[in-house]
Amino acid sequence: MRIVNRAPVWFVIAVSLIFGIELPGQGQKQPTPPPLFRVGVETVFVKVSVTDQMERYVTGLEKEHFKVYEDKLQQEITHFSQQSAPISVGLVFDVSYSMKENNNINKSKNAIARFLKTGNSDDEYFLVTFNQNVKVVQTFTGQAGALQSEAAFQKPGGSTAIYDAIYMALDQMKKAKNEKKALILITDGEDNSSRYSPAEVREFAKESDVQIYGIGEEGNLGYGRNEIQRIVGMTGGRVYFPNNFTDLDYYIDLIHAELRNQYLLGYVPINKVHDGKWRHIEIKLDAPQGLPPLKIHAKEGYYAAKN
Repeated sequence: MRIVNRAPVWFVIAVSLIFGIELPGQGQKQPTPPPLFRVGVETVFVKVSVTDQMERYVTGLEKEHFKVYEDKLQQEITHFSQQSAPISVGLVFDVSYSMKENNNINKSKNAIARFLKTGNSDDEYFLVTFNQNVKVVQTFTGQAGALQSEAAFQKPGGSTAIYDAIYMALDQMKKAKNEKKALILITDGEDNSSRYSPAEVREFAKESDVQIYGIGEEGNLGYGRNEIQRIVGMTGGRVYFPNNFTDLDYYIDLIHAELRNQYLLGYVPINKVHDGKWRHIEIKLDAPQGLPPLKIHAKEGYYAAKN
């Protein structure tokens, strides 16, 4: 890929994390403080990713290019930033018997190690493994090496309880210290052992304000593919279904790049009623002329506070 010199200055494809392209002026920027997530108790924050048709991340857009709607009413954006902030990440790792096939277990361990090596000092991580049983192998830690070691010792066996694993990981995320929170699910099979239903997991995800990302091997998920897509999509995350895990590192890099290149929008809702009801959020993009079609990824809504 190349960046055309005539491209407007506000249009930059954020691919340096994946493709190693050094963007103009990179390395010369002065350090900036992390964004303030808590502007006020009534402020709603939405993390937004913008990509082009080739799934490349688009940075350099400004506040005026975004419009936020809550229950179809346009809201005033009071906070806007695109600074890299510390993240709390839960890695949800399939260690069922099927992961023996095609050496998927070791490919996944390598991808986890790769993700951890790209972290920042203020990031924190935990590890949940699952087959028919779900276990928090490593609680939140800022020591990436400790989590990597735990992942390296995992051995595959048993059946698959994907929904139980996501549910437990969402519960573990309540202990996160950072406002930016994400789960990364790595699995090669379809759920066959969970006690929790997909609907229960979706409901918990709606309450949690945690973005969920997934990588699942194409051809093995069956009915579960649609369910995972529904859970992931409503949180503003994304799911990838490669034909095999040979390119797993590539998809881990995509997720890492997205987490580091999101816009943060904040607004004070027009609706002040604390009724505990679900509020639907829609983000629209009024992009500058000359750009190709762009896609927006953001959570679908939130539950209002309840008195």
